[in-house]
Amino acid sequence: MGSIFASMEINATALAAQRVRMNLIAENLANAEVTRTPTGGPYRRKGVVLGTRGTPGFEGLLKAGDVSGGVEVLKIVESQAPPNPVYNPSHPDADSTGYVAMPSINPVMEMVDLMSASRAYEANVSAIQIAKSMMAKTLEIGR
Repeated sequence: MGSIFASMEINATALAAQRVRMNLIAENLANAEVTRTPTGGPYRRKGVVLGTRGTPGFEGLLKAGDVSGGVEVLKIVESQAPPNPVYNPSHPDADSTGYVAMPSINPVMEMVDLMSASRAYEANVSAIQIAKSMMAKTLEIGR
């Protein structure tokens, strides 16, 4: 029964990591047109670096009482891609040649990333539901 709880904890860490990823994607989409930030310049796309927590794979599950493993957010990084110059001389942030430095964000790619994160989130929810079902069946056998 301990390994089922460990697998649920691993899936819970993956859910939390995908939630962070989806929040960053939403932030990127919301700021895709922001040309002026408090730090100066256009908004910079943010991404998340995910990694394993503790013992990767099933080795950790095989050890009694070991709940290591899972996913963790290693860091949040800002894109170093140069801004996209867009000709718009009437924009308040236009330079002397009429170009505005726009964030280097591709909404289509952000939506693809969002779909991928959403599918990963759904897969982990399904895994937790399967583990719960297995625990219920195990308890039924014991009756």
